[in-house]
Amino acid sequence: MDMITADTSILLAMILALGAGAISFLSPCVLPLFPAYLSYITGISTMELQDQPTAPIRRKLLSHSIVFLLGIAVIFMSLGAGSTFIGQWGLGLLTGNTGMFIQQIAGILIVFMGFLVGGWLQIPGFMRERRLQISKSGTSYAGTFVVGIGFAAGWTPCIGPIFASILLLSAAQPAQGMVYTALYVLGFSIPFLLLTFFIGSTKWLVRKSGWIIKAGGAIMIIMGLLLFFGQMPKIAAYLLELIDDTWFSKLG
Repeated sequence: MDMITADTSILLAMILALGAGAISFLSPCVLPLFPAYLSYITGISTMELQDQPTAPIRRKLLSHSIVFLLGIAVIFMSLGAGSTFIGQWGLGLLTGNTGMFIQQIAGILIVFMGFLVGGWLQIPGFMRERRLQISKSGTSYAGTFVVGIGFAAGWTPCIGPIFASILLLSAAQPAQGMVYTALYVLGFSIPFLLLTFFIGSTKWLVRKSGWIIKAGGAIMIIMGLLLFFGQMPKIAAYLLELIDDTWFSKLG
């Protein structure tokens, strides 16, 4: 039963990592700029993007979006690998209840990040954007890939704290560190590609992005508290019991 609970706890963290990626894309720092990024990497004007795209334009949008996301993935996965290594290194150096110690540190920092993301804590210097300025001429895939790298390396204000929480989670649970990072990248990529295909839906989401990011900040705070107090396995056990009860009640 303990093994099943541990697996459920990991699954819960994986779902949270996937959701964190989606929240990063839907944040007010990224979503409103989404059409501008598409225009920049494809050379298609924002006016053309607002019209109903033709099949060739749609193919160009999707292909460049995939290459752009690959550039982002290179940076994020590299940072995830570094965070996982630090977590493994820390576990090797410390003695005693090392896992809980690292999780408590990660929990405190994730709560801090959650307050930053939700806008309940303002530290202007910390949230300052450090986006790399990369000039792009033409619409080559190599240029799009470099722009993706620049976007990820720049760490726009909202993405920074959210992705940092995934890095902290990776350091606290290094055995699953790369999985969490990969799921974060996937969570960021799925809505990016969906909205590339349905470009007209961005206006409605932009209006709701403030609420989305606040909900994401609240989830980060809850997640940090669960990590700090070591309650992730208990929550996982409760969810597992709830699922079992629901399943067996249906069978009955």
